[in-house]
Amino acid sequence: MTTRADTARIELAEAIGRIAKGDRKALEFVYRATSAKLFGICLRISGDRGEAEDALQDVYVNLWNVAGRFDAARASPVSWLAVFARNRTIDRLRRRRRVDASAPLEAAEHVADGAPLAEAALIEGEDNDRIHTCLETLEERQRGVIRTAFFDGVTYADLAARQDVPLGTVKSWVRRGLARLKLCLEA
Repeated sequence: MTTRADTARIELAEAIGRIAKGDRKALEFVYRATSAKLFGICLRISGDRGEAEDALQDVYVNLWNVAGRFDAARASPVSWLAVFARNRTIDRLRRRRRVDASAPLEAAEHVADGAPLAEAALIEGEDNDRIHTCLETLEERQRGVIRTAFFDGVTYADLAARQDVPLGTVKSWVRRGLARLKLCLEA
């Protein structure tokens, strides 16, 4: 039995595949389906509405060029796009040499929500519950660095400095934690 969440994931994954083949309508579909969420990520990381808008534009311009790299067997389309938006925003901030790469969660409060119907929000809520349940199964340090990196937009280098450990150690914690998280989510 296919759920609505499965159907939405499949449609989004197929649209990303069509973008890789140069389908502009598919890009428009992906933009409409994901721009509000991705803008929130960009805003939270950048802390500046103008910078977040520029980062979001950068995300979709670059998506046009890298959509062929998406592999539905490895990640859900929304997760892949969220990580893509996070990384593009951090890259932009690095280029601008900003020191503070995060904004308080309250900054996203005034962002217009142009999207999901209540039904889509419920589906996303189920996904979020699963992610947070699986996060709780990780070791405390893995859970902490993953949450800080992916929810707060803190770079691995900053995490290493905060934890007073080598950068490679933080990367190992994240890599092992994400592997365990993937196993839990697939179960």
